[in-house]
Amino acid sequence: MSERPTRTLIGVEMIALLAAVVAALVWNDVSNWNLSLFFVLLGLSVISDLMALDTPTTRLKISSSFLAIVSAIVFLGPTPAAVIGVVTIAAGWVRFRYAATTLLINVVTFAWFPLVAGIAFEAIVRASNPGASAAFYVLVFGLFVVALMIDFVLIAGYFSYVERDRFSNKVRRALLPLLPVELASAFMAVGAAYFYVEFGLSAIALIAVVLIIFQYLLGALTLSQHRADELEVRAKQLAGFQVALLAALVRTLDLRDRRTARHSAAVARYSREIAAAVGLSDADKELVHTAGLLHDIGRFVLPDRVLKAEAELDPSDWEEIREHPYEGARIVSQIDGYQPVGEIVLAHHERLDGSGYPRGLRGDEIPELARIVAVADAYDTLTAPDSYREAAGQHRPLSWIEAVAELRRVSGTKLDGRFVEALSEVLADKGVSYRQGQDADFEAELALDKRIHDHLTAASSPRMHVPV
Repeated sequence: MSERPTRTLIGVEMIALLAAVVAALVWNDVSNWNLSLFFVLLGLSVISDLMALDTPTTRLKISSSFLAIVSAIVFLGPTPAAVIGVVTIAAGWVRFRYAATTLLINVVTFAWFPLVAGIAFEAIVRASNPGASAAFYVLVFGLFVVALMIDFVLIAGYFSYVERDRFSNKVRRALLPLLPVELASAFMAVGAAYFYVEFGLSAIALIAVVLIIFQYLLGALTLSQHRADELEVRAKQLAGFQVALLAALVRTLDLRDRRTARHSAAVARYSREIAAAVGLSDADKELVHTAGLLHDIGRFVLPDRVLKAEAELDPSDWEEIREHPYEGARIVSQIDGYQPVGEIVLAHHERLDGSGYPRGLRGDEIPELARIVAVADAYDTLTAPDSYREAAGQHRPLSWIEAVAELRRVSGTKLDGRFVEALSEVLADKGVSYRQGQDADFEAELALDKRIHDHLTAASSPRMHVPV
């Protein structure tokens, strides 16, 4: 992301910085230079900023320095608070060494927001004279919010300009995610003011220690969460790569046997339609679609002679074919989150009466979605002109009416009658081309499956300096 701080902009910032110096001198008369409190707050602010944690998602630095500066505004006045702010930025820059243009806008911001917020706070306190009442602590809370807004507007406005980005994007990406932490910090500022009023400097020193510990724990928590989020992204990226590899395998299989990809697309589509017709959930519809798309991927291990059925198959060939659900399930189950797909792939040739393969499961032992894929697989094999049955010289392609009749003949013994009837209803409602499956498009079904994959797998620029 490129910056474009022009000479004019830098000149404006230099004038703003000089104006801040003049304002600090003018308002120094109303300042309370309690040096003990000043150095405690300065130390808290600088140490917190040197320990500042980065939030990679928002490009902000989180520290307790902001709370220290607000406390300085309340009890020392705008000028000492501005000094603490500028010294804090300078100390942080010595360590982090970010761009000089970013240093300039940070110095301008941390000079001006204590001055503007502090002058307003001082005027309201003089006018209302709230003493140590509840109204005073409400004013402290309001001071924190106003100071934060001034700080954010100056920083975010600058970066919106130099990065050619909308200010609303900065609000959404940088401010909103930190609002809960900012709210907690505002209440801490009120608490710090209360304890200082009641117990004096020792209370502020104790609070400083607590805040530094809190910041350290917050940093550890944020880092842990970021690493967890990053790990999840990497896992999704890896899973996406694995899914792409599966698609490449099916495409490669299609190059060996032109029927496979079209058949897989048709089975995926029929399976999803059956699942929808019987009222299954969206998750199950997506799952059965994926399983249908990948149900024959185990055929990749078959030799061309068996895969293409170029000659009559002998018993040893059929033994190899019976192994392809095992191979398909093994391949698919390697993908994180795809184990349920692997279970369907493994069982899609099982039959209700136990005559199926590879494990000879019976009835409800067969997963429900595998029974759906079995019906879709059988229907497309019966009706498609490029079916394996025709290639082996066993049968001509059947019409959809003949195919449904054949499915009904084995309904309840080999295939689940509920899903056979659901497919019959689907076919009666669709066009002829759909019935015959000739328009089944593997690429189109794969594009749909990319969205399904997301469900199944539950993937340096200048930083704004906005301490908490």
